[in-house]
Amino acid sequence: MLQKFENRIQPQQMIEQLQGKNLQLKQAVSCFKKRCTFASWVLENINKKECCFFEKGVRADVCKCGYSKTDHVDEAIKPEDFTGESWDRHRHIREVPTDAFGDISFGGLGQKTGQYVRVSTDTSPEILYQLLTDQWKLSPPNLLISVTGGAKNFYLKARLKTVFHRGLIKVAQTTGAWIITGGTHTGVMKHVGRAVRDYALSSSTQGQIVAIGVATWGVIHNRDALVQPEGCFPAHYVMDIEGQGQLSCLDNNHTHFLLVDDGTQGQYGVEIELRSRLEKCIAGKRLGNKESGVTIPVVCVVLDGGPGTLNTIYNAMLNSTPCVILEGSGRIADVIAQVAGLPPGRITIALIHQLMKKFFGKEYERFPDLRIIEWTKKIQDIIRMSQLLTVFRISDDEQGDVDVAILQALLKASRTSESLGMDCWKRQLELAIAWNRVDIAETEIFTEESYWKSSDLHWAMFSALVGNKPQFVRLLLENGVNLRDFLQDEETLCELYKQMPGCFFLGKLAKRVQNSSHFRRRVIGIRSRNHSDQSITMTHVSGEVRHLLGSFTQPLYPPSTTINQFNMSMEDSSSSQSKSQAGSQAALREIIVEAPRDPGRDLFLWAIVQNNKDLAEIAWEQCRDCMSAALAASKILKKLAGEGSDADEGEEMKELANHYEKHAIGVFSQCHNSDEDRARKLLVHASPYWGRTTCLRLALEADDKSFVAQSGVQALLTQIWCGELSVDNSVWRVMVCMVFFPLIYTRFLVYRRDEVIQRETAKNEEIKTVEKVTGSTMRTNSRSLSDIICSDLASLRRLKPLRSWSKLVSLYSSPQVKFYWNIVSYFAFLFLFAVVLMIDFQDLPSPWELLLYIWLLSLVCEEVRQLFHDPDGFGFRKKSKMYINDLWNILDVLSIILFIIGFAFRLTTVLFYAGKVLLCIDFVVFCLRLMAIFTISKTLGPKIIIVKRMMMDMFFFMFLLSIWVVAYGVAKQGILIHNDNRLDWILRGAVYEPYLIIFGDFPQNIEYSGFDLNSCSMNGTDPLKPKCPVLNESQTPAFPEWLTIIMLCVYLLFANILLLNLLIAIFNFTFQEVQDNTDRIWKFQRYELIKEYHSRPAAPPPFIILSHLYIFIRNVVLCRPPVVCKEFKNELLESEEEELLSWEALMKDRYLQSTQQEQSQSMERRILDTAQKVTTIGDRLEREEEKSSDAMLKRLARLEEQVGQSARALQWIMDSLKSQGFAANESQSLNESPDTYVGTSEKEDGFHVNARQFHYPGSKVTRFPVPDEKVPWEVGFSSYMPIYFASEDSEDHVDGSDLAALDNYRNPQGRTGIRGRGTLSRLGPNLHVDLVLTRWRDSERSVLEYLAVLGETQGLLALPAGPVQTTDVLPVTLKRTMGKTLYEKLNEKVSDGIKVFEGYVDDCRNTDNAWVETTVLNIHVDRTSPLMVDISNMAVSAYGSLLWQEVSGRARLSSSQRESLRQVAELHNRKF
Repeated sequence: MLQKFENRIQPQQMIEQLQGKNLQLKQAVSCFKKRCTFASWVLENINKKECCFFEKGVRADVCKCGYSKTDHVDEAIKPEDFTGESWDRHRHIREVPTDAFGDISFGGLGQKTGQYVRVSTDTSPEILYQLLTDQWKLSPPNLLISVTGGAKNFYLKARLKTVFHRGLIKVAQTTGAWIITGGTHTGVMKHVGRAVRDYALSSSTQGQIVAIGVATWGVIHNRDALVQPEGCFPAHYVMDIEGQGQLSCLDNNHTHFLLVDDGTQGQYGVEIELRSRLEKCIAGKRLGNKESGVTIPVVCVVLDGGPGTLNTIYNAMLNSTPCVILEGSGRIADVIAQVAGLPPGRITIALIHQLMKKFFGKEYERFPDLRIIEWTKKIQDIIRMSQLLTVFRISDDEQGDVDVAILQALLKASRTSESLGMDCWKRQLELAIAWNRVDIAETEIFTEESYWKSSDLHWAMFSALVGNKPQFVRLLLENGVNLRDFLQDEETLCELYKQMPGCFFLGKLAKRVQNSSHFRRRVIGIRSRNHSDQSITMTHVSGEVRHLLGSFTQPLYPPSTTINQFNMSMEDSSSSQSKSQAGSQAALREIIVEAPRDPGRDLFLWAIVQNNKDLAEIAWEQCRDCMSAALAASKILKKLAGEGSDADEGEEMKELANHYEKHAIGVFSQCHNSDEDRARKLLVHASPYWGRTTCLRLALEADDKSFVAQSGVQALLTQIWCGELSVDNSVWRVMVCMVFFPLIYTRFLVYRRDEVIQRETAKNEEIKTVEKVTGSTMRTNSRSLSDIICSDLASLRRLKPLRSWSKLVSLYSSPQVKFYWNIVSYFAFLFLFAVVLMIDFQDLPSPWELLLYIWLLSLVCEEVRQLFHDPDGFGFRKKSKMYINDLWNILDVLSIILFIIGFAFRLTTVLFYAGKVLLCIDFVVFCLRLMAIFTISKTLGPKIIIVKRMMMDMFFFMFLLSIWVVAYGVAKQGILIHNDNRLDWILRGAVYEPYLIIFGDFPQNIEYSGFDLNSCSMNGTDPLKPKCPVLNESQTPAFPEWLTIIMLCVYLLFANILLLNLLIAIFNFTFQEVQDNTDRIWKFQRYELIKEYHSRPAAPPPFIILSHLYIFIRNVVLCRPPVVCKEFKNELLESEEEELLSWEALMKDRYLQSTQQEQSQSMERRILDTAQKVTTIGDRLEREEEKSSDAMLKRLARLEEQVGQSARALQWIMDSLKSQGFAANESQSLNESPDTYVGTSEKEDGFHVNARQFHYPGSKVTRFPVPDEKVPWEVGFSSYMPIYFASEDSEDHVDGSDLAALDNYRNPQGRTGIRGRGTLSRLGPNLHVDLVLTRWRDSERSVLEYLAVLGETQGLLALPAGPVQTTDVLPVTLKRTMGKTLYEKLNEKVSDGIKVFEGYVDDCRNTDNAWVETTVLNIHVDRTSPLMVDISNMAVSAYGSLLWQEVSGRARLSSSQRESLRQVAELHNRKF
């Protein structure tokens, strides 16, 4: 016996497991391939550094590189190449492929992971940028935030920490920025990591926060875990804070790590140079990878920090990088924050001493005086570059949050940048759009003082649309962008579709473009292989939108000749269009070409097809025909949702479709409440912007039941239903007049025109009464009441009462009357049909039967007319589909087919009776069709919809019931009867009898007492009797009676009790579910019935056949155009259309205003506003508390300073008295009292700045720091020890050690920090001439221009200039720029020129003993002079290096030359 296993393997389960394992295997293989590719790229491009020469250091087992002996390779222990040499980092450290890269996994809660790589200090920043973007798949940043500061742990106040964390992450999220730090778990890097930890998983996160740590490899604790030559995926890194010693652990909240290696261990700051080069490389990349535009902005955020941080800030600002200092974070950040509001002259050495002592504490004692002097100079330079410095003060209410301060700092820096090749405002706006910060744009760019042209903002509008930034789109529209100007060129709209994000519509559009291209090649025979014909055009868009809206609409954009042929072949109504539609195609095409364009519609359509709710909402507000636009959007979205395969996207589209249906309902409700007549006109007017279709037709096609169910729409349908009759007429009055039509002349019936005339007359009478009471002084809209009465009387004369014949025609052409006559006719038809079937069905058709056939023929003709009647232009295919989808039409077709078959059988002798049977069954179908008359009833119409739903429930219930019926019937038949081969009796016993049991008809043969041998046939030979059950010897049934009775009881229990009650429950549920929607559904379906009887001929069957004959002769034989019906589609005049749409736009504005008020007054909005106010009050209270404590501390510090000054003053007085005043000046200079600094600060305006830059140009020499207070030679500066520097090409040969000779040449403006002549040609003054050639652009002297020379770098311009021996001649260097001939002619004009300026210039080449003195010479050239010809010829031959530029403040010149140009502008009375 085989062993039984509990866990059996099922085939389906096994297949699923195999499929799952196969998918996992594919994913693993794909992941392995990616890792191999990444590893090969890293090993090929990234290197590390290692020591190749071991030399004993402080310890015997440790090399001078810092690594132990065991960490060196064998070749480095006893190298043969370096025998006898001492260790040198430049020679004995080499590059080898890196051995540490991959994924890093930090243990602990959350299992944070990141990516890392060990790189050499000499790695190209381009390679690192490629690693970040291409290999690590980071999106290029829109902003680079470099966070620097204290490397050691420091304390941040709770509020400042919260504000910093929140602001940093907010700016990173909203702008898509990269954050770069030192990457270790200490100091400011730790705070950045915690910010990422605290806010990265918040609900407001828009994506991963990119935090890149650039750390030194040699100071990383537990770095051995990261080493793996083939890469670690992942490397498990343990943060051992307690055991790290002098090293540092990586921060587990950073996402990417660049570990910089210089081959040494234990030395901090190795990464600074590579980090600076990487930041500079990123800053040089174009924003958004564009061909043209601004570069990625960089900002430096500073917290705490020491002297190294000060150097970082100084170097960053020299590179034009703005810095944000957080006041209150400690040390150097607070020092800079304290002096930020002071002029540079007041930032003295003593003040820096005082602030250093205050904020650095004990650390201050280790600072030498020379370093303090150097830091003072750097802080002065930092403060002087105020456009690049932003101090964030948490107590300042105007600054907002840290993110706002960071972005404002960047914009402030961009305003004052001198090297921009584009307008400043354009750069700022492009940055704000890239960051998606509307708040910054509102406060910093679109201010009240600014004025913008629409054309200036078109590029910004395009960028905001393509980048999906709806808030910016709204902001630009509010600040001057005109959509009509923006979308005036069709190419702009085509480009928007080309750059549309991936969506379902774009795939359909691309397929249409491809098919159109193939069709055109096949038809026209294009031989070229270029793909220019495969680009998206508005014709393709129009064709696809027409497919979504329906073929009954006209194309929204004029089609081209060839593409239009293809588009027509693609539509649903291609070859099967009605003749009327095809015949009017040429006329329609003329209308299409001249159809007005609505830019709001174009933008709205572009947003809708990509399912973009926010942009669509803004565009809808700009639409001309907003209600048609909303309904068209509902139709398009529902069509896209039905055709798409993505269920989630389909649900979003349906939600958006319902949203715009609500918009249409809201606008129409406003319109109907304001003016009912205009609102009805708005429903049926042919919209010129949406394919000449109507709002009502769009709502029906979009299945917008809620819109159609509105009272205003139903009132229109009721008005159409009544025709010219008044809607207030009761039904019995209409029926009486149908029979006794002379009653219509007795005012028994009221006509609509009579109501209008009566209403207008009453209104005029009321106006006359008011005119009599108030007099003629009362006016309305600048028109007197008498004028209004005159105009209304004129309109009443045009609106005359109906004549007698018109009243009669209006009565019988009313859809209501047609409907009643057809009901009477149908009852008569059924009566005649019943009489023929029951009384007069002869072998030869009787006259009554012939009349029945004629009657049916008229019904058939009417159904054919309905099928081909297409006033909306749907096409035969769409019309046929709509016809078949109607249940009543299906019953009509079924009844007609059965009648035709029965009639054919009736004409034959063999099938005569079968024909009558079919006709009887057909009579049942005709009677069921009678239920259609109740659809017009407001009471019974909705109930028919419930009956339809219950019939569907009944179908599924019968399927469930049949299981029990067949189960019981087959079992009973098998137990009772043995081998019965008569099929009819088998079905009777197995199906029919169990079905009758449900209704109480119990069989007698299931128990012994009811058995009768005479009622059955023993062998089943009698066809009229059932076969007897199995009998025993006593001729009694042998079946087990107890079993059949039990089976019957169980069957009755489930079938009668359970299933029937289930059916009742299902019906009840269906009724409750549908009851709320039946009224809406009935109102929606009511339209088709009204439209059917509106187009139906007035005569009822069988007389309607005469009308059919007339229609056939008129439309087919005589080929006359069909009668245009204005009730469902009304073509308005252009002026009337404009007035109606303007009124609709006003109603839309009211609707939007009411919607905004409802939202603002909603409970959720009130709760949010209250919470925001509470938060604001709490923040303000905390800020006020901090302000009060800070104010107290400042007062105490000021009091302490005053006490100290008093003590020093008293000491000075005592010393002066003792020495009789002789030592006063000396004591004052030695003590460096603040009074001296205040005095010298008054000379601040005369101090040179460029001549004291730390780095001397053209060399590696560094100046001695000279603070502002020590610039004048008169001020003592005992520590001043400048370096001597002179370039090799010198005309003066003075030894640097000969101080006496150098002292003969002293810079008249004071100390510069360097001795000698530097790179200048001689000691003393070096003469220089700036030539400003000017001319008038035209004879009207409207614009003054100057001649500029194109610079070699950055596209800067310069004035023709150069050194000279005397200012009476031009610089010789200009010969090369201007040519010898022009140079000589200009040299002759020197005496005629005007010297605008002559004197000392603050040049960066100046030294203590050599300086530049410049003469600005202006030579104005007349346009008619021969010299202008020579200048023009030279400008042409110079290939653009010489060019005329407008004299303005935006000139791209250096600061000194711009000042010279300003003086020239003043000379010519021009505004600069």
